[in-house]
Amino acid sequence: MGHARTLSISLAGLDGTLVEVEADVSPGLPAFCVVGLPDSSTLQARDRVRAASARSGIRLAARRITVNMTPAWRPKHGSGFDLAIAMAVLDAQGGLAVPVPADLVLLGELGLDGRVRPVPGILPALLAARAHGLTHAVVPEGNLPEARLVDGMDIAGAGDLTELLLRFGADVPASPARPPTVTALPEPNPAAQSAHPPDFLDVLGQATARRAAEVAAAGAHHLLLTGPPGAGKTMIASRLPSILPPLDSQDALAVSAIHSLAGRFDARAGLLCTPPFESPHHTASTAAVVGGGAGIARPGAISRAHAGVLFLDEAPEFSSRVLEALREPLETGDITLHRTRGVTRYPARFQLVLAANPCPCGKAWGKGDACSCTPQQRRRYRARLSGPVLDRVDMRVSVGPVDLHGSGGVPGESSAEIAERVSAARERQRRRFAGRAWTLNAQLPGPLLRTEFAPERSERRLLDHAVAQGRLTLRGHDRVLRLAWTLADLVEADRPAAEHIGQALTLREGEPR
Repeated sequence: MGHARTLSISLAGLDGTLVEVEADVSPGLPAFCVVGLPDSSTLQARDRVRAASARSGIRLAARRITVNMTPAWRPKHGSGFDLAIAMAVLDAQGGLAVPVPADLVLLGELGLDGRVRPVPGILPALLAARAHGLTHAVVPEGNLPEARLVDGMDIAGAGDLTELLLRFGADVPASPARPPTVTALPEPNPAAQSAHPPDFLDVLGQATARRAAEVAAAGAHHLLLTGPPGAGKTMIASRLPSILPPLDSQDALAVSAIHSLAGRFDARAGLLCTPPFESPHHTASTAAVVGGGAGIARPGAISRAHAGVLFLDEAPEFSSRVLEALREPLETGDITLHRTRGVTRYPARFQLVLAANPCPCGKAWGKGDACSCTPQQRRRYRARLSGPVLDRVDMRVSVGPVDLHGSGGVPGESSAEIAERVSAARERQRRRFAGRAWTLNAQLPGPLLRTEFAPERSERRLLDHAVAQGRLTLRGHDRVLRLAWTLADLVEADRPAAEHIGQALTLREGEPR
């Protein structure tokens, strides 16, 4: 009987802390104590470890067993510590012929029959372990495809506790045949996939809205589409990801880690390289959209949409608390959630696309003769999108009814054609901002917009006049300049000219009718 230690990882958001799991087995009345600020699911490891050890051939000693997880001041949550606790206790009571290596990270939940079950957050946990200089890890077999996405680490999978005990020389019988821990996901069937993925070819007419979507994709700008029902607002927004370029390696790793933590990551296809598209329902709570929950805050829709698109359809129907909670993330590109058990930060650099009707009945378009809403109802409906929120939206575009006669029923360009121009514009931005902390026009800091990247004074007289008249705030001024840079990039101009600034002002001030 004695003392032993193993290593595991505690996650707070995507940030991981190395946790040393110490086990002490000493004489005294039989007891099993877990200390070090465990939450209820971590504390319940006592019963899982006891049952799993007995099923695997080694019963826990009838002694006083104390498990301490350090740093003891940091809250621990989740069932991913089960494997580290079990191996530390069994090593401390002399059940292993070979001690657990001091540089081995153990992650996994134990079933009562000894199986090692998958846990969420394996990818960010192993990235944190690698950042701490560790190169060896054992994870559940169900998480092995995800774990192998982390380069530079020697990672082994464990199907059950017996298998792991045999690796360290324990005198236990071989593992009996057991059913799989989870049902394997079916292999993707290309024939079952949609034969017609979303494409801008599906959109008839709406040249202005299509152009706004292209500009939004090229510079990562936020967009508001306002128009009557059936005009194509949702169709255009849902096709925005089809013209966005694939994620770079850094964003792909961050997005994959967020989805792993949320339990929504399928590692069979590798890292997520397609920009995510999140479209929460208008009844979603604030915690569901920005993140939160009891204990340690979980990632919300804005974090799952990191480096992609967050689409709020029927935006005025969302709770005002949800809409106002978007203010800070739209400016900073991340979300910091304060809870009683700690502070959690998630990345949240997303493109916001809003869709709204002109009034509650949706018919206040043109002369509005068919609208049955009172002026007060219209004002109240429009006021649900507050000034501070709208001030952070780069473009406000009116989407009128489709004119089949005017468009001739002929679709416009395909997503592939638009994506080529978007990719070329983003490449110009990458070259221009090479060596800096940002790569897109939407991320260009305001002070540099007004100095190093400011257009000539003669080119921006129209913009300065709009600010002087009070039509634009200083934030709006900066967003118009960013839009102008994107418009210039799309036509391969070296710097924004007066015409680009005029177009940007038109896109910015296109108030709903």
